[in-house]
Amino acid sequence: MEYAQLGATGVFVSRISLGAMSFGGRGSQVWDAVGALGVKETDHLVGTALDHGVNLIDTADVYAAGESEDLLGQVLGARRRDVVLATKMTARTGPGPNEVGQSRLHIMRSLEDSLRRLRTDHVDLYQIHNIDPITPFEETLAALDDAVRQGKVRYIGASNLTAWQMMKALSVSERRGWARFSSLQSYYSLAGRDIEREILPLVQDQNVGLLVWSPLAAGLLSGKFDRDGARDGDARRTRFEFPPVDHERAYDVIDVLREVAARHETGVPSVALAWVLARPGVSSVIIGAKRPEQLTENLAAVGLKLTPRDLAELDAVSALPPEYPGWIQADHGDRYPKPA
Repeated sequence: MEYAQLGATGVFVSRISLGAMSFGGRGSQVWDAVGALGVKETDHLVGTALDHGVNLIDTADVYAAGESEDLLGQVLGARRRDVVLATKMTARTGPGPNEVGQSRLHIMRSLEDSLRRLRTDHVDLYQIHNIDPITPFEETLAALDDAVRQGKVRYIGASNLTAWQMMKALSVSERRGWARFSSLQSYYSLAGRDIEREILPLVQDQNVGLLVWSPLAAGLLSGKFDRDGARDGDARRTRFEFPPVDHERAYDVIDVLREVAARHETGVPSVALAWVLARPGVSSVIIGAKRPEQLTENLAAVGLKLTPRDLAELDAVSALPPEYPGWIQADHGDRYPKPA
């Protein structure tokens, strides 16, 4: 396993981390489709990850209506010290008017509930799961800073924010002297490179760790799909179309992935993961799994080093179309002399 520094912190996290969406199946049919693993299967999967050097495990209070956190807390036991434990809050956790969002009230309640389910006295990385359009960042960040000062949270992070929202939050923290977001969790894959427009430059400029979710586009880049449809009828994407992608463009990407994989005598998912790992600014790539052998196969991507030819072919087939003002800024930059 390889490790990378998480943003501006002194913490190092495994380049591949374990996502816990497949733990538990309580709640809607979504969680049943994702995995619905029980305690025995969860224990086996976590043990496999730790044995391979994974030290970051990411979950959320909304995964399987809290069952994911509960199962993770059960199986970690004495291994808790070996893990950078990350969870998230924001999504609705009950029917009440205050059981959603990022108010001080909901943050404190959610944190206590997560600590109880995870059977721990602190969370290493506590993240907001999305934007709260109602609660100002001042209230959210003040509550998160209090949690850090109380020792219940070591670092704070965010997920699914735009670049301007993240920059605004960082500015509020700097102005008030509060704990700042150490990481941003975003969707990034060969089938979805949107973060390259604004988010990737932001995290590099502000020294924020980037945690990538769904690097295989929820299985679309797993080798189970092509233009003829799914090769595995049990694949999650046959039941749950998320994240959204341009399928024709994705099939072009899959064609090139197969060619690169053949050159390296490896699997399509390893190549797709290796491409994300090779991108500048990426701290760790979060992968989920239902079976230990599936996890082991994906973990092998850390050792796969793509050649310049591989990267050029994958970059070309998945490139984003030009978008304003990027194209005019790039053109304007060409008018200046290059530094010697």
